Amino acid sequence: MAYLFLALAILAEVIGTMALKATNGFTVILPSAIVLVAYGAAFVLLSFCLREIPVGIAYGIWAGIGIVLVTVAGAFIYKQIPDLPAVIGLLLIVSGVTIIHLFSKTAGH
Repeated sequence: MAYLFLALAILAEVIGTMALKATNGFTVILPSAIVLVAYGAAFVLLSFCLREIPVGIAYGIWAGIGIVLVTVAGAFIYKQIPDLPAVIGLLLIVSGVTIIHLFSKTAGH
């Protein structure tokens, strides 16, 4: 259940981050409201997963997967295409998250 909460926290954070660009400095109401609700949900869900997953592991997974998903969403929504070094860096992040999940005894599984 902890990883479900973590996945939902990541999804909420990605939604909030993608809406953040559309706020135009929090001058546009609807995207601003989406940011506040999504970030609030992300932190509540993250706190639920911390009951079982160590904070460093949960945050590392959250940040790593969040970075990748925001980059992919940014490429589709805002046409912000990452260059080769960015793609290599993202692959390293995914590799790190995978290693933590598969091999770390502190990953809570």
